[in-house]
Amino acid sequence: MTRLWRSVLMGCALLVAAPAWSADNDYRMGTGDVVRITVYGNPDLTTEARVGEDGGITFPLIGAVKAAGQTPAAAEKEISTRLAKGGFIVDPNVNLNIVQYRGQQISVLGRVNRPGKYVLEKVSRVTDALALAGGIIVDAADTVTLVRTRDGKTEYRDIDVIALFKAGGEASNELIQDGDIINVARQPMFYIYGEVQRPGAFRLEQNMNLVQALSLGGGVTARGTQKGIRILRRDANGGMQELEAKLADPVKKDDVIYVKESLF
Repeated sequence: MTRLWRSVLMGCALLVAAPAWSADNDYRMGTGDVVRITVYGNPDLTTEARVGEDGGITFPLIGAVKAAGQTPAAAEKEISTRLAKGGFIVDPNVNLNIVQYRGQQISVLGRVNRPGKYVLEKVSRVTDALALAGGIIVDAADTVTLVRTRDGKTEYRDIDVIALFKAGGEASNELIQDGDIINVARQPMFYIYGEVQRPGAFRLEQNMNLVQALSLGGGVTARGTQKGIRILRRDANGGMQELEAKLADPVKKDDVIYVKESLF
């Protein structure tokens, strides 16, 4: 697949392949979200409220209720429990719906068309966030990193973008939460020079081997040879080591491939 078509297809997929399933039960409310709360059989308690800067809302009879950081189901349970314990309603059936999403702000950085901060107005997943940023660009890596900080601890999750659009990919299409950062790095590169038709820098594809790398370089010239090809590769300490390569050997990030001239 050419880079151009890869870019076009990825951009289209991000814009149209957002999951259709509901995820409200997993969504955690934030400051600015507008909620509508109803209690079955008690229309006078119907309340529409915006989550305040203190993270709370006010509900009739029971007063302040914590909302920020809670799922709708958790807030429903708290309101129901307090109404029952206060003796206001026996076995209340509480329903909380989010009517406007304003509390979730995320950042999408790196190799996307429109990097920046975005406010999520609905339940969103990784593909939704990438679509908001205009999709990934041609030289983007096939893996994006989700950075999430909770309770002072930061975790990093690598997500295979290509796998997101294959069967079963919805499992890794994670819900985005307030404060999340999605970073799209530049695709790793390798370099080839010597007796090849098109020496230069090339995109390193997944599971690429030396034969595939040579084909990107246009193949060996009439003066070149496939014997004795050398690879310069960084070791764990950052130093360079020279390796004699076989055609089936894998190519790694920042490898420098040298194809020498035939002696005959």
